[in-house]
Amino acid sequence: MRITSELICQAADQLNGFVGLNRKTGRYIVRFSEDSFGMDVADDAIIPASEFVWEVLEGQTMTLKREQIQLLLDQNIDDRINITEPLRVYMRRQDVPQITALRSLVQPSLG
Repeated sequence: MRITSELICQAADQLNGFVGLNRKTGRYIVRFSEDSFGMDVADDAIIPASEFVWEVLEGQTMTLKREQIQLLLDQNIDDRINITEPLRVYMRRQDVPQITALRSLVQPSLG
């Protein structure tokens, strides 16, 4: 199977869990529910893993950050957070620039 940037972006958007910054240790941790972090992680520091890996450049332009994906890989819970082969390929291919994409929320149609 050929891995495209579209497949890599889709894999990033399918990541599970929540990432929070532990204030005491200064380290990111992953949990599977927003309310399972405890008092060491501020509510406004908890974001879905699928958003954690993207960094805003300008407006809706975002970059898929290898450093953020590596933080998730370092947790050694790949299956639970749904790290799939396209993201693994993206991480192995350091010769390929980081992906930059226009991202926006799709609004459901009413009616």
